[in-house]
Amino acid sequence: MTKDTHAVDAHKAAAHEHETTAKSHHAAADHHEKSDHATRAMHAKTAMDQSVKAHAATTAAHEKSTHAVSASSTK
Repeated sequence: MTKDTHAVDAHKAAAHEHETTAKSHHAAADHHEKSDHATRAMHAKTAMDQSVKAHAATTAAHEKSTHAVSASSTK
């Protein structure tokens, strides 16, 4: 695997984390509309926890992309 491949994989992983987070936010909104506040709170907490993971994955992807670009520009 090249550094570019690692960067692509990292971006795909970050996208997956964001998609998972979005699903939890949508679920929280749906339960809020139904006045099911206990379930809404559970999904909102899950979304917050997943947001932290998504942010970390995004940071890692950015770092890998930056390193891949730096390595290719020195060739």
